[in-house]
Amino acid sequence: MRPGLRGRLLAAVILAVGLALALTVLAFNLVLGARLDADANGLLSSRAAATLDSLQIVDGRLRVQEAPDAGNVDQPIWIFAGRRLVEAPRAGAHLDREVQRLAAGPARRIDTESSTRLLSLPVTRGTRRLGTVVAGVSLSPYERSERVALIGSLAMALVILFAVGLAGRWLLRAGLRPVDRMSADAAEWSERDLDRRFGLGPPRDEFTRLGATLDGLLDRLSASVRREQRFSAELSHELRTPLAKIRARAQLALSDRADEEEVRATLASSVAETDRLTRALDALLAAARQETRTPDGYSADAREAAAAAADECGSEGAVEGRVAIDVIGGDGVRVEVDQDLIERILHPVIENACRHARSRVEIHVGGDPSEVCYLVTDDGKGVGQGELRRIFEPGVRGGSEGRDGVQNGAGLGLALARRLARAGGGEVEALSSEAGGRFSIRLPRG
Repeated sequence: MRPGLRGRLLAAVILAVGLALALTVLAFNLVLGARLDADANGLLSSRAAATLDSLQIVDGRLRVQEAPDAGNVDQPIWIFAGRRLVEAPRAGAHLDREVQRLAAGPARRIDTESSTRLLSLPVTRGTRRLGTVVAGVSLSPYERSERVALIGSLAMALVILFAVGLAGRWLLRAGLRPVDRMSADAAEWSERDLDRRFGLGPPRDEFTRLGATLDGLLDRLSASVRREQRFSAELSHELRTPLAKIRARAQLALSDRADEEEVRATLASSVAETDRLTRALDALLAAARQETRTPDGYSADAREAAAAAADECGSEGAVEGRVAIDVIGGDGVRVEVDQDLIERILHPVIENACRHARSRVEIHVGGDPSEVCYLVTDDGKGVGQGELRRIFEPGVRGGSEGRDGVQNGAGLGLALARRLARAGGGEVEALSSEAGGRFSIRLPRG
């Protein structure tokens, strides 16, 4: 199983610290080895030089003033007069053979298999060689020091690495605890309380950026859930009444008392209700699509879209009450919105005007360089001052009655029109008027 973020960060820390410690241990032991080697060479050179100073030349022959410490096997001294050995310590046959090879040679330094370093220095008078001094030093103490230093430095590195691992684990756990808490809170809020937010303010560091990101995610999730809930509620409201009417009329047509003319009228009414259901579904789906998509550079003819919406509503108005619908102005004006969406925005407003008009509905198309304005007016009773905003709330119907004295509709059309318009970057408003209903629909100009 792949380790989590905390495990990967801890592994990276341990790897980095381990590499640094390895390099440090290597460098320390290399420097220490070089230093011990230099110390051994310095001791060997000084002992050989001291022995040379103690020698005397009498009548062309070497004479030793003070015999070296023959018992000191760690720092032995050999003195040769020509090829003849004058003084020698008890150092062993193998070491004696190595010294014999150095006696007639030039000044040089060698390391033997017995961990002894030898230095030979010729004894000369002018150009004449009188003998040789060979000094030795045991390398065992230096090698022992190197081993102890290596083992100690490795042990220290392991202890430091272990301590860093523990400290890093604690620090990472403490540092990432807010992330764990934020993740748990976000998961809980997304299931139970979509209105909760972290509210850490403007992003300043990694945690505040994470909080802002999670807040944005919760905002989008909350908006999506609310859209879904609103869509379900609107669908339920919009479909309940037409379905009930279709069912009642179907039952009437199936009854024994219905004659052929009543059956035909019932079927025609059912078809009209079915068309209404289709339009309601189209509007709801258009609203859902528009709220979740990004603009794609749509453009439509403002007058053509208004005429299409007027024709759709006009046929209903002619059947129900012979309301005339006129589209005025708008030649050559384009809207930066898809035509189907414009029709879905205008249809509920025009349908509402037809429902409350006495005989006439007018759609004035105009605007300015930045937006297109549709002004939908009717010759009905108009909208009361206290209802200009309230009628756009889902499920709320205006206080004025239709032409037949009954409040028709489910109170969702104007709410849908406003939501669709806002999704397209526009707005729908009801205007106060004493000469009938007046609704303004503003959309971005193409």
